[in-house]
Amino acid sequence: MDQATETREHHSSGTAFLLWLSCVFGVCGVHRFYLGKPVTGLIYLLTFGLLGVGQIVDLFTMRDMVLLANTKARALPPRPTPRLLPAASGRVTDATEQIRITLLQLAAKHGGQLTVSQGVMATGKPFASVEQVLDEMATSGYVGVDNDPTSGAVVYTFDQLS
Repeated sequence: MDQATETREHHSSGTAFLLWLSCVFGVCGVHRFYLGKPVTGLIYLLTFGLLGVGQIVDLFTMRDMVLLANTKARALPPRPTPRLLPAASGRVTDATEQIRITLLQLAAKHGGQLTVSQGVMATGKPFASVEQVLDEMATSGYVGVDNDPTSGAVVYTFDQLS
């Protein structure tokens, strides 16, 4: 089974059976809501699982209901990939994200510290672009800003990488 199929099968028999057990507390049909059957779930909720008969039938047909729910989930079009949140200065682009990744990799090689010059050399982007990305990362709390004690140059510190 490929990864896309695995991620689409989000209903599990174990969870469905646990939700079925909520009928012990007088709340019947919760498993049907979980399996994408809200109408019958509401009917079960209002009629105490068709006076318990529906609940018993569902106990024996639960695996088939889970398989059906997962089959329907696979038939749906793929969910859109979540987009990155906009940065403080504008919209985040894939190019900006690529710069961040390159800077992170470079910082990992340099013991969690990075200068703008090192970032420019690694990305090939202008000083202003690299500095803007690093400043946005600092504003977000991902990166700290310090000065090199000998040269006085601004150093961005990636504490999680050091």
